[in-house]
Amino acid sequence: MQRILAIAGLTWKAALRFKLFLVIAALLILAVVGLPIVIRDDGTAQGFTQIILTYTLSAITALLGISTLWLSCGTLARDIEECQIQVVATKPIARWQIWLGKWLGIVTLNAALLAISGGCVFGLLQWRAGKLPAAEQKILREQVLVARGSAREPSREADVDKATAEILAERLKTSAVENVDIPEVRKQIRETVKADFQQVPPGYIRPWKINLGFAKNYLAGKPLQLRVKFNAAQKSASGTFTLRWQVGDPETGKYWASEPMSLAPDTFHEFAIPADLFDKDGVLQISVLNPNYTVLLFPLEDGMEVLYPEGGFALNFMRGLGIIFCWLALMAALGLMAASFLSFPVAAFFSLAMLVVVMSSGTLADTIESGSIATGNEEKGIAGHSPADIILIPAFKGLLSVIRLVGNFSPIDSLSTGRSITWLELGTAFVQIVLLIGGIFALAGIIFFNRRELATAQGTQ
Repeated sequence: MQRILAIAGLTWKAALRFKLFLVIAALLILAVVGLPIVIRDDGTAQGFTQIILTYTLSAITALLGISTLWLSCGTLARDIEECQIQVVATKPIARWQIWLGKWLGIVTLNAALLAISGGCVFGLLQWRAGKLPAAEQKILREQVLVARGSAREPSREADVDKATAEILAERLKTSAVENVDIPEVRKQIRETVKADFQQVPPGYIRPWKINLGFAKNYLAGKPLQLRVKFNAAQKSASGTFTLRWQVGDPETGKYWASEPMSLAPDTFHEFAIPADLFDKDGVLQISVLNPNYTVLLFPLEDGMEVLYPEGGFALNFMRGLGIIFCWLALMAALGLMAASFLSFPVAAFFSLAMLVVVMSSGTLADTIESGSIATGNEEKGIAGHSPADIILIPAFKGLLSVIRLVGNFSPIDSLSTGRSITWLELGTAFVQIVLLIGGIFALAGIIFFNRRELATAQGTQ
């Protein structure tokens, strides 16, 4: 361990010698202080605070991510190309210790920079919140500067799949469908069935039963929030639609009925509801009346959500930074792995290309959902087909599964909306991102570095 720490110390000295630490620290502080000046918000303290969290944390992640890739590629590749690594490698130190020492140096450097920038963001938020009126502070403490858990209705995917299978079976009995077109027909039927589960016709009521689970034991006397979203089949002249809400059980007399609310479609709305409206089993009954002239659709995924207080903002903020730190540790392993067998420019290009692939996960998901890399004719209902689908679609599925191990965490979004980031989520992120994916990169990098001939004149390769 002493040898690994010695290499980590040399990495720190190199970063300080080339002013990298000071430059990145200055850029991070400038981003934290400067972004709130230039960004525009909706005029509310809540909107401004959410934008501060989103933009500043995104800027911090981007700056540290790029600098991590650059440093991790450069610190090893440059040492090899300039033959400086030979001075270290001839000493009684294993190459895997050199590799891990450099990784540890970069990771601890990131930890220091992330702590400085994160502390500035936290201090800025608390300072600005303290200058607001009491009413605005109350809103911030309940909806943004807080850690809120969430509860949703049980998934209806199994019901949708069952109804889809039954309708598809009936259609195949009555009409001929080519085998290659069955996936597209199934997709169309599924969308229709899903719409039936989501829609609320004019004059109808849509009920939800949401179980708060264990949280019911500590929510007595605490107000909750509903987070809702809906789509409209037609536009309205005002751009909004009137909805009436009822929460609780009228039969017991413990319920709350709202005044008519004018809400815009295709956007999230949050509003508070009184405390203690759930039953003894922790089930909260919610219903909405659609008095409008058109059908409204509440998406199964995010149409209705109950938010409840679960913890404080400070600890939640630290856990969010912890997940960002896991991403940076993975980028350091990726850059060092590339530099273990490539020159500095090629290693940097390779690392950035891998980053682009990760950021293109949405395109991969769309390709997998369509079942082909070829485009079809949506107007005629013709699906695309390609001979390469046999190989590429399974490959894309495997790649997307790996990407989701890294990308299925959204600490910035959670912090900006006051969502709780649990210790379990942080631990899962560490295991999946650092130990699993980062460990694979580290193992590959150490193997490449061990097999690389360092005595060869690097300029003639």
